[in-house]
Amino acid sequence: MLQVSNIAEHKEAYIKALKKRNFDAEELFDQVLNLDETRKATQAKLDDTLASSNKMSKEIGLLFKNGEHQKANLLKDKTGKLKEESKELSEKLSACVAELQDLLYTIPNIPHESVPAGKSEDDNEEVYREGDIPVLAEGSLPHWELAKKYDIIDFELGNKITGAGFPVYKGKGARLQRALITWFLDKAVEAGYTEYQLPLLVNEASGYGTGQLPDKEGQMYHVTGDDLYLIPTAEVPVTNMFRDNLMNEKDFPVLCTGYTPCFRREAGSYGSHVRGLNRLHQFDKVEIVRLETPEKSYAALDEMVDHVKGLLKELKLPYRILRLCGGDLGFTSALTFDFEVFSTAQDRWLEISSVSNFENFQANRLKLRYKNKENKKELAHTLNGSALALPRVLAGILENYQTEDGIEIPEVLIPYCGFSKID
Repeated sequence: MLQVSNIAEHKEAYIKALKKRNFDAEELFDQVLNLDETRKATQAKLDDTLASSNKMSKEIGLLFKNGEHQKANLLKDKTGKLKEESKELSEKLSACVAELQDLLYTIPNIPHESVPAGKSEDDNEEVYREGDIPVLAEGSLPHWELAKKYDIIDFELGNKITGAGFPVYKGKGARLQRALITWFLDKAVEAGYTEYQLPLLVNEASGYGTGQLPDKEGQMYHVTGDDLYLIPTAEVPVTNMFRDNLMNEKDFPVLCTGYTPCFRREAGSYGSHVRGLNRLHQFDKVEIVRLETPEKSYAALDEMVDHVKGLLKELKLPYRILRLCGGDLGFTSALTFDFEVFSTAQDRWLEISSVSNFENFQANRLKLRYKNKENKKELAHTLNGSALALPRVLAGILENYQTEDGIEIPEVLIPYCGFSKID
C-alpha cells in the first residue's frame, strides 16, 4: 500500500510510473488526497472538541467543589452537546479512514525505474539464459505421459479424490518430490535462511498484510465457516510473522525459508499448456523471504536471484530469466524476475520462480517498521522468491532427463532419492 505522504510529494512522478502498468492513477490520487484533507480537518476538529470538553469537565468539578451549582449545571449542558458532537466527528473520521484505506488498497505498487513498459507477458524482457537444451530421441514424451508410463503420478486418482489439479504422487514420483523439497530447504539453510514450518491457513488480516486481499480474493480458497484462507504461497504466513513489529536496524537482514503446499483457485483453460503439472490447484513450493533496510534491498534481490540460479545450475536444467514488464508485474511488486525452465518435450518455457522486491509496499500494510540509526521509525523492505516451485521443476526433470530406458535423476538429488533412475 502506498503512503499518502509519498503520493502527495511524488504525485506526478507516480502517475507517470504507473502508466507502465497501464494504470491511470490521476483520479484516484485526487480522491486519496481530498479524503486525506477531510481526514485531517475532521481529526483537528475532533481534537479541539475533545479538548474543550475535557477543559469544561475540569471547570465543572471546581464549580461543584466551590458550591456554584447553577454555573456547573449550565456547563454540564454544554459538555453534553460537545460529547454528542465528538461522537458524530468520531464516526465521520472512522468512515473517512475506512474509505481512504479502501481506495489505497486498489492502487498497485510503483514499478522500479528498470521495469520495461508493456501490456502482457509478451513484452517481458529476457535478461539471462543458461544451459544447453538437450536433444531428445525421437518419440520422447511430455511429462504427463511419462508419469503414466512409469506409474509415478496419478492425475485421474487425484481427480477422483478431489478434482482436477490435485495430482497423487506415488512410488518414485513421491520420493523424487520429497527429495526436491528437502534439497531446496537444505540449500536455503546453507545460504543463511532460517527454516520455518508454517500454518497453511491464514486469517483475513494476513491476506491484507501481504496484498493477496483484496487483489486476489477470487484465486484463494476461503474456509467460510472460520473466515480463514488456504495459503497461495508461504510468503503469506512467513511475512506476516513480522506484522505490527517495530524492529531495530541491527536486526536486519532477516532471512526466512519454508516449505508448504500452496492452494490456488486459478481458472484454467483446456489444452496442452495446462495439462499435467503445468497448472495445479495444489502444489508444493519452497519459499525464501527477506526483510531488509531500504538501502540494501536491491543488493538482496540480486543475491536471491543468484540463489535460484545456483539451484537450476546444479540441477542442470536449461533456464532463462525475464524482467517482468509493467503489464505483467504483480500488484504488490516493484520489480520481479521470473525464472523459466525449458520443457524439451513440450518445446516451451515453463515459469518456475518469481523473485520480487516489494520495497515498503507490503510493510506499510503490515505496519512493519524499524528504528534507524537516528532512532527514527521507517518502513522496512520485504522481498520473496520461489526457491523453487516443484511442479514445473519436476516436469522439466522428467522431460529433459528422459532416455530410451528410463528417466535419469539429477546427480545432486541421487543421495536424497536413494535411486538414480526411474524405470
